[in-house]
Amino acid sequence: HIPDTLLFAGERVPLEQYDVYERMDRELLVNTYWQSQTMLFFKRANRWFPLIEPILKEQGIPDDFKYLALIESGLINVSSPAGAVGFWQILESTAKELGLEVNQEVDERYHVEKATRAACKYLLESKRQFGNWTMAAAAYNMGRAGLSRQVSSQKANDYYQLWLNDETSRYVFRILAIKCIFENPKGHGFYFRNKDLYQPIDCITLNVDTPVSSLVDFARLQGTDYKGLRYMNPWLRQSSLSNKLKKSYEIKIPRSTIREPLPDDEADTLFLIQKQEHLNGDI
Repeated sequence: HIPDTLLFAGERVPLEQYDVYERMDRELLVNTYWQSQTMLFFKRANRWFPLIEPILKEQGIPDDFKYLALIESGLINVSSPAGAVGFWQILESTAKELGLEVNQEVDERYHVEKATRAACKYLLESKRQFGNWTMAAAAYNMGRAGLSRQVSSQKANDYYQLWLNDETSRYVFRILAIKCIFENPKGHGFYFRNKDLYQPIDCITLNVDTPVSSLVDFARLQGTDYKGLRYMNPWLRQSSLSNKLKKSYEIKIPRSTIREPLPDDEADTLFLIQKQEHLNGDI
């Protein structure tokens, strides 16, 4: 059911307006009865929200915006037809404006923490421009320029008073529906045990500021495998890292995948091969 009082990021939702109530009702019904999808949201959120929530708080973004990432991507690294990728569905041009590195080898739109900070930056700028968080959320969906044109042409700066395209007019309500379900899962028919949810992955973090000619060999040197390395570091887009600018990257290794390190003689051989490749510039 729809609560009598509903807030988005601390801002009141005018449910007394019939169209607002019905738009909210629609999204609640969709997400309540599409149970398999919403159940996956619960499972993935248990793993990834602990990484996202502290960053939102640190950046001064209301906690409700974690649900924006959830409806954007389902917390999987999807790619849209328009070319938006990652949990926060950021376009390449926007990513570069927000300070993310995007090239053939590294795409930080797939880096959960860095992409979250970039999304926060965009949301803060939108809040400054439009004056409230609800409009900032709408701008995240349709872009600031597009929303600004509608504000000017319709002479209104209230999301609930604007006539917008179907996707954007549903957008905030999709976030609100997931928020309502997450805050009262049993009340919406969702029952699960903690062990049914995907657990956070305990990782060690390695700082790398050199070229890596083979991430497969790099993973083996850490006593782990390439699959585990790629799962936790989807921002690495190739099997090598040339790192010509000698930037410092943090690479996460799932602790559960770490086996015994390579024997010293084999590790030394791999190290020497990589070192020789770096000296030769053959990366």
